[in-house]
Formats: sequence, structure tokens, C-alpha cells
Amino acid sequence: MTFPDYTGGSLVNLMASIVAACGGRPFHPLLGALASHDLAAARNIVLLIIDGLGDNYLQKRGAGGELARRRKDAITSVFPSTTASAITTTYTARAPLEHGLTGWFSYFGAAGCVGAPLPFTSRGDQAPLTRRGVTPDQIFFSKSLFEALAVRSFVVTYHDIVDSMYNAWHCAGAERSAYETLDEFVVQIENAVKSGSGRKFVYAYWPNFDRTAHRHGSGSEQAFLQFRQVDEAFGKLIARLSGTQSVVIATADHGFVDVAPHESLEMPSFLTSRLKFPLCGERRVAYCHVHEPASFMKDAKAWLEERADIRLSRDLVAEGWFGTGVAHPRIAERIGDVTLLMRGCYTVKDWIPGDPRHLHIGNHGGTSEDEMMIPLVVEAA
Repeated sequence: MTFPDYTGGSLVNLMASIVAACGGRPFHPLLGALASHDLAAARNIVLLIIDGLGDNYLQKRGAGGELARRRKDAITSVFPSTTASAITTTYTARAPLEHGLTGWFSYFGAAGCVGAPLPFTSRGDQAPLTRRGVTPDQIFFSKSLFEALAVRSFVVTYHDIVDSMYNAWHCAGAERSAYETLDEFVVQIENAVKSGSGRKFVYAYWPNFDRTAHRHGSGSEQAFLQFRQVDEAFGKLIARLSGTQSVVIATADHGFVDVAPHESLEMPSFLTSRLKFPLCGERRVAYCHVHEPASFMKDAKAWLEERADIRLSRDLVAEGWFGTGVAHPRIAERIGDVTLLMRGCYTVKDWIPGDPRHLHIGNHGGTSEDEMMIPLVVEAA
């Protein structure tokens, strides 16, 4: 297991350093691997999030490339190592304990269902949570970091999510720009950097490596092609920003493990029948809301044997897996009673009516080094 280093070596700390350099008040210790004076002296700070690009992958498959040549260090993601938790950390500079988004699926008492906060839909029917009378302020908690910065801020993100409820809430205070192609992505970042003489923070998000790794596996040629394209684009971006007095930081939200069919486990009915709600969290870290935790844990252990660690969710909070700070008021609701921490490359799944009947090859959310360690790439332009 790889424990997130919230004391100075994680994504949380990277965001604290950026907040401090942009005139805000950081909520957590600064990142040890970054000199704060270098960021503070930059006219522009550009943060590029390449969804799914783990540090081990970059070092193995990207050796000699544009990103790897500028790799400064490795840092940890947050727990769980997944987009909903980690990207929310990059938007709020808060740990998952604080912002309360603890996986792709969560039980939301306000909605009376299990939902996915990023698309703002309920699980199964995939209907908007707004149909249940739920508003974003009932689901989201931590405010956007951009609102508290003393610099002009931009968010460059994919066209089909730029105006989502999730982004509208978490990007408040920033100017949002959309793109469709990788070339447009580079151009939008360049335009933001060169939009004026004042200090700026440009946040840019690229999703396609993650999407391809889910479908085909991170070890696939399709994923490698996606990596090569964004790696080349990073080199072009650095060249186009030359002379702008910018510091460009590239990192990720998580890495990946690839899961064989026999490692994709379906929870048996004698366990699913004891769940209050469908499984929450991720296939690599599943939260179980149950009536009798001790009995459920005993039977889950008999089924999973050495394929998972079975923990009381509250113990994971106490041990600091979700980070430090003032806990989200509904953190207990969102992580359930029992957490299944899958070992090796195993995943666990239940099925409810309306679920898309497919299994990802590439998965994340777990505590392996491949999932938890993300790169810290830094270049002055």
C-alpha cells in the first residue's frame, strides 16, 4: 500500500504551493519538492493535469520524451486515487476529508440515492440529480480556490464538461475556456497566458489518456498513442510560451492498473442483499453501507480471502487516509460503514438496473504505487 503524503509530498501540497504563490492562503503544508520563491517570481503559473498519467507509466513508457525529460520528482495522489477526489482537490486545494467527494459514486442523503457527483446524475437511471430537487450546494461543499487568489485565473477544459454543474461550482472565479482537439488545447492555454500583462494562473485539464486507458488498458498501444500525442503537445506548449516568464507544471490525478477478466469480481448476492444501498466509491475501493458491520466484514473476508483488506471506514478516517482538516459534515454518509480495499489488481462490482454492462480494463482508485504515484514535471518558459 502507498499512503498519501499529505505532510508535504502530495497533490494537496502542490495545490497549497500554487495558492500561496498566487496570493491566497494555503490550507495545508507546501510541497517540499517545489521552491516557493520560483513560483512566486513567475508572471504566469500553468498547471496541466493529464488525467491518468501515473509516474511509473511516465518513467517506463515516456523515457526520453518531453514530459519525462522535465520530470522533477514523484508525488502522491490523494485517497482514493481517482478523478472525483483528486480533481476536486486541484479545484479547491482541500483534501478529500474536507471536500467530501470520495469516489465516482457516493450516497447522497439529500437526494436519497447513490449518485455520481461529476456528471451530477443518479446511479442506474443516470438521471440528473436536479430531478430529485437537489441543487449543487447540497452535494458540493468546498469553495473554488480561484475565488481567493490575487491573480487572474483561467480554466481550460474539454468542451463537453466545461459548463457542467460540477465545473460551474468548482471553477467559480476563473474564466473558463473550452476546446475539442489537442491543438486547440495548446492554443487556449497560450491565449490565456498571453491575454494580458498581469499575473495569471492557468489550469488546464486533458482527459483522453484516461478515457483510452479505461477502455483498452493503460498498457495498450491505444493508450501509448494517446500518451505520445500529449507528450508532443507538451513540448510544443513549452516552445510557444517561451519568453512569457511562466512556470509550467504538469502532473496527474492518479495512475492505473490493468485488470484481467478473472480479477474483476462480482459481489455475490449473499453480500449485496445486506447492503442498504448499492456499492459506492470505486471498483478498487468500494464503500459498503450495511446494518451489521461486524457480521458483514466476517462474511466478506470469507469470500474475498487475500484479495482485499476489509476495514471499518471510520478507521480509515482516523488513520488519515482521506487527509487532514475539518471533516466534511457528511463524510460518514459518503464512505459508508465498511470499505473494501482491493489488493493486487482486483476490482469488485455490483450491478443494478440501468448500469452500463461493461468492465473497464484500466482501473484506479486503489493504493498501489502505480495508482498512487503521480509525476511532478516542471519547466520554466
